[in-house]
Formats: sequence, structure tokens, C-alpha cells
Amino acid sequence: MSLIYLLHKPYRVLTQFTDRDQGRQTLADFIDVPDVYAAGRLDYDSEGLLLLTSDGALSHQIAHPKKQPKTYWVQVEGAPDEQAIAALRAGVELKDGMTRPAKVRRIEPPELPDRQPPVRFRASIPTHWLEIIISEGRNRQVRRMTAHVGLPTLRLIRAAIGPWKLDGLAPGEWRSEEVEMPAPPRRESRSPRHKGATGKPGERRTGNAGPRGSGNKGNSAGKSGKGSGRGSRRSSGQTEGKSSGETPGAGARAPSRRPSSPKKGRKS
Repeated sequence: MSLIYLLHKPYRVLTQFTDRDQGRQTLADFIDVPDVYAAGRLDYDSEGLLLLTSDGALSHQIAHPKKQPKTYWVQVEGAPDEQAIAALRAGVELKDGMTRPAKVRRIEPPELPDRQPPVRFRASIPTHWLEIIISEGRNRQVRRMTAHVGLPTLRLIRAAIGPWKLDGLAPGEWRSEEVEMPAPPRRESRSPRHKGATGKPGERRTGNAGPRGSGNKGNSAGKSGKGSGRGSRRSSGQTEGKSSGETPGAGARAPSRRPSSPKKGRKS
């Protein structure tokens, strides 16, 4: 079992524990659990759910956008029509490429405390809320998506990451939950070189000896002249021909000899 911490990150808080240069608020101002770090990121000017853990494998599962879709509540300037919503659902062309299809719907204003400092509105332009669920994690993606269809984002709140939800947490509050991660699949060695002749893992073969039942035994016997078959007959034929001075048998080849080149004598 692993522990995971759910934090409602307030507006204008860095998703890290230190800020040596500018002295801005960090996670250390809200959570004092040692040896944990954020699984993923949430922009400085965004609010909502942030998950923290000390488990590296769990952090990877959380941060992977394909495995854990992220749900955002977005307050936009203007009135989103069907054409704008259809474009966001299908994917829009940004500078770094097309976005993947997203789930988008209009929602009523969620029950949330006012942001501090408050959102600046233009009295002549109405605002509306959208729920956008994405399965990728580009930099400031939701803000760029709404701007592309003419709906600038005024307030952005992450409401959920996969099964984990913001429910019941006020800005700056956190709670912990136990998570049971499935065991990673066991990897088997694909190379037979890591197995010995008996098939036990971890053993290594030496020389050219093969596993039991392979044809290497017969080859070894044929080379030594002890086995039966063509290799042993050929070997015996060659031996007899050499010792008696007779012509080698039909199964053996006569040894080839290169004519010796005449030696040059020294001039006297």
C-alpha cells in the first residue's frame, strides 16, 4: 500500500517546495509531510487538485495523462456556441500540433469560494463555465485551447485526476488516502544465452556444448571417430590410406599437396 496526498492548490502557488529567487508561496506553506513531491504539475495561476506521493511508481502512473485523464472547470469570457464546443471536442490546431479529442460540456457555476485576488470581469461581456476532460499534458493546454476558439480563460480549476476528486477540500487543505498499486508484470529473458544446459536461469554455457538431446553430441562423436555415420567412416578411410600407402577410399578425399617452389641457391 502507498499513501497519496490530495491538496487543493490555491491560486498563485508554485508546484514545488522552494522559491529562493522571488519568495512566492510554495507547497511548503500548505503541506508539511516530509519526502513527498508533486505527481505532475499545475500552473502558478491555476487552482485545484494536486497529488503528492513518495512512491515513484505511483507518481509515474498519476502523471501519465493517457492513464489518468484530467478534469478541469474553466470559466471563460464570452458565450460558447455549438461550433466552439464541437471544435474543442474534435481537437484544435495549436502551435505544437493538433490536440487530441476532448470531452467538453457546459456546466453551471461550481460551488467554490471566490478567488483571491478576485477574477477581473468586463461588465459588457458575459462569462460561462465549461468542463473539459483531456488525456494529454501540454504546457498551458486548456488555456490555449479556449483562446483558439475565441473564449479566453478567466479562471481554471482542476477538479479531478483519474478517480481522485477535489470534493470537500477548501483552498490550501489536504487529505491522505491509501492506494494499492498492481504489481508490475514479470519480465522473462528472451535470450537463451542466459540459460544453462539444464535450462536453469542464471547459468551460462561454456564452449560449444549444446543442450541435452541436441545434435552437438553426434557431431562431437563424428569428429573423434567414435560415433557411427559418415563422419566416422571418412575419418577411418583417411587414416588407412595414409598408413598403408594405398589409394584413399571413395569416401575420403586425397590430400592435396602444393608443388614446392625451387629454392634459389646462393651464388658462390
